[in-house]
Amino acid sequence: MPVTLCCNQQFKTQRDLYQFLASCQQVSCEKKQAQIVSISLEIDAVDPLVILHEMAELGQLSFYIEKQDLSRKTDFRDDKVAIAAINSVAQFQTDGSQRFEQVKAFIQDTLANTIMAGVSDFPFSGPHFFCSFSFSDRLSNQAYGNFAAATVFLPSWQVSYEKNRSIVVANVAIEAQTCLTSTVEMLWENLQKINAVKYELINPILHTSDWLKQYPVAGTETFQNAVRSALKSIRAEHFDKIVLAHAVNVVSPLPFHRIFSLNNLRTQYPDCYIFSTTNERGQHFVGASPERLVSVQNHQLITDALAGSAPRGKTTCEDAGLANILLHSIKELHEHQVVIDFIVHQLAQLGLEPSCSPLRLLQLSNIQHLHTPIRAIIPSEIHLLDVVAALHPTPAVAGRPREITCEHIHRYEPFERSLYAAPIGWVNYRGEGEFAVGIRSALIDGCTARLFAGAGIVAGSAPERELAEVQLKLQALLAALV
Repeated sequence: MPVTLCCNQQFKTQRDLYQFLASCQQVSCEKKQAQIVSISLEIDAVDPLVILHEMAELGQLSFYIEKQDLSRKTDFRDDKVAIAAINSVAQFQTDGSQRFEQVKAFIQDTLANTIMAGVSDFPFSGPHFFCSFSFSDRLSNQAYGNFAAATVFLPSWQVSYEKNRSIVVANVAIEAQTCLTSTVEMLWENLQKINAVKYELINPILHTSDWLKQYPVAGTETFQNAVRSALKSIRAEHFDKIVLAHAVNVVSPLPFHRIFSLNNLRTQYPDCYIFSTTNERGQHFVGASPERLVSVQNHQLITDALAGSAPRGKTTCEDAGLANILLHSIKELHEHQVVIDFIVHQLAQLGLEPSCSPLRLLQLSNIQHLHTPIRAIIPSEIHLLDVVAALHPTPAVAGRPREITCEHIHRYEPFERSLYAAPIGWVNYRGEGEFAVGIRSALIDGCTARLFAGAGIVAGSAPERELAEVQLKLQALLAALV
C-alpha cells in the first residue's frame, strides 16, 4: 500500500520529534494536503488492556482485541497477542452493499498521505485500521445501540503486545496550520504516560447473578416457534440451514465495566478472541468469539469453518463421550460441511486455491465445536477486505443459501443483530490483518446490556435442544459481565 517510510529514528528528545514533524509539515505544505504521521516505538512490555483502562476517555472511539497463541500455553506474557486502539485521527462510517469496498478505499486514501517513522520491522508497527461491521448492510433507527453498518478508524494511539514485546504507535495529523510545539508536547506527555504504566494484570471482578435482572427481547417460545417454522422451510427445501439468534436484555444496578468484563472474558475463555469496540456515545460491543473469519499474514490466508457443537462433560469420561458423539453425528457433520463448502466456493470465486485441514474439535470451557481450518495463498492484488466481503456472512452465522436465509432471519428474529455475528478486526498498512466473527457478544450501554447467541438449524434439529444451546452460550457470557 502507498505509505511513505521516512526514518527509523527513536526520537530520544522532544527536539528530535519537533524537527521530524517540521519536515512532515513541509511535505504537507508542498502537497497542499494534510499528512498523517505514524510513529512506532518499542516500549517495555505492557498489557494493552491496562493502557485502554488508563487512557481511553468517554466520547472517543476505541478498540481492543486479544487472542491466545495456542502453540504457547503459559501465562499472559508469553501466549497472548493483544492490541488496544484509542481515539481517532481519521475515521469513516458508511452503509449499503458497497460498504466493504468503501472502507477499503478510505484505508488506501489515508495511507496515500501517511508518513511512517520509527521501528518498522516489528509486528504491529505502523498504521493499523480498526473495523467493525453490522450483520446487515443497513441498520434501522430502531437498532439497539448507535453503531454504524461500517466503521473504520485510524487511532491516535495504538499499543500492542506479542512475545514479551510491546509497540506503541502514535498517529497525528500534520498540516500547514498545525502548532508543532503543542503537538510535540501532547505526544511527549502521552508517551511518558504510557511508559509509566507497568505491566500488571487486572484482578478479575466477579459478581453474583442476583445483581442482574434479565428480560428476554422475545420469549423462549418465540425462539422455539421460529425454529419450528425454519424446520418447515427446510423440509420444503427453501434452504438447508439457517442460524437463528436469541437475545436477552440485562439490567445492572451499576454501569457495566468494560475493562473488568473483558478481563473476566479473557480469564474464562483464553482460547477465544476477546474483543471490544466503543462508539462516540460510550456504548460498547464486547464478546468472546471462538470463530476466526479470516487472517492474512505474509500472503498466507487462514479461515475457519466452525459449526456443529455439543456441551462439555462434567467428567473426563462424559466429555470424551460427548466429543465422540459430536464427531459422528450426521446432523452436526452435515451442518459443518455446509460451512466448509461455502467457504471453499467463495475463496475459489476470488481465484484462490483453498485447502482444508483435517477435521478437529475446538474445545472451549463450556462447549465444543467441529473445526476445520482452511488455508490459501493470497496475492497482493486481493485485499483482505475483499475476502471479508466474500465470506460475510458465512453459513455458520446465517445459513445456506445466504440471500434467502438472511431474508428469513429478518422475519424470524424480532430484533436487529447490529454488530452481532459480523466481522470485527483490523487491517495494517501492508494489507495484513485479522477478523473475528462477533458472536457470543453483548452491546453495553451504561447499566443495560443486550446479549446475543445463536444456533444452527438443519434437518434433525429440535427446538428444545437449540434453545438449550443458545441459553448455554448466553449464560456463559452473562457470567463474565460486571
